[in-house]
Amino acid sequence: MPKQPRLTAAQAEALLLKAGFFWLRSSGSHRIYVKDGRRVVVPFHSGAILHPKIVREVIAAIDEVSGS
Repeated sequence: MPKQPRLTAAQAEALLLKAGFFWLRSSGSHRIYVKDGRRVVVPFHSGAILHPKIVREVIAAIDEVSGS
């Protein structure tokens, strides 16, 4: 099984926007993206690497809405 990529919040945001998600709102340092009823919350902390669970959630959301 290949290792998960290490992503920053900005990289995760770029992947989500490219997949058709749009920025719904912010709550503190968290940004909420949505597409087709699927919601993803990404914590934005200056250049920090996202936790692997968050990366897994982002990738799963992109796969789910793209139909892969």
